[in-house]
Amino acid sequence: MPILNRAAELQAEVSDWRRHIHENPEILYDVEETAAFVTEKLREFGADEIVTGIGRTGVVGIIHGKGAAGGAADGRSSRTIGLRADMDALPLTEITGKPWASKTPGKMHACGHDGHTSMLLGAAKYLAETRNFNGTVALIFQPAEEGGAGALAMIDDGMMERFGIDEVYGMHNMPGIPVGQFAIRKGGIMAAPDRFTITIKGRGGHAAQPHKTVDPIFIARSSSAACRRLRPQCRSGPVGRRLRHQV
Repeated sequence: MPILNRAAELQAEVSDWRRHIHENPEILYDVEETAAFVTEKLREFGADEIVTGIGRTGVVGIIHGKGAAGGAADGRSSRTIGLRADMDALPLTEITGKPWASKTPGKMHACGHDGHTSMLLGAAKYLAETRNFNGTVALIFQPAEEGGAGALAMIDDGMMERFGIDEVYGMHNMPGIPVGQFAIRKGGIMAAPDRFTITIKGRGGHAAQPHKTVDPIFIARSSSAACRRLRPQCRSGPVGRRLRHQV
């Protein structure tokens, strides 16, 4: 797909932001340093309004386009579109050995939220420079995507009503998709994880007479193997949505 020249010019700067955020990962709602970095950049870009502390540590930046807030009467748009990125990392220890690897043991940007935040900052800089659009853009930087319901916290804090946001768009990195391509589909596109407990009840007995028992351990092992054949993402244990590299 064709790339805007100015957007291409921002790539090196966006990459530097990404590496900075990657080196300094924060978990769930404890993203104060990341939120401060985002706020500093939005102020530097000249955002019209910056509000922090939404949903505890979320940040919203507002940029008005050249054709904003006039309404239909003068042919300008009063609509506000939200662009959203997540800021939090995961409780993992990084072993990549990259020069920009995490400096904090037990915390790592393993899901790409450092990239999401940096991409939205890049969009913010471009939109603030050009303002070549109708209406208003709300730049939404969300905490606690990894299991903390950060989006709900921002919504419950009145974000949508406060800024009059009509629609929200976001995207997620997807390793394996060729560079320069986007994937999209009608309807739902990203899964949401959940946890549940299965209790398998057998029948105990003497170890010398296993044929008179029902072994729940064997059933659990067989069920786990069958689950993985049906849905590779299905797994047991406390690792959530990530597969460990060793067990």
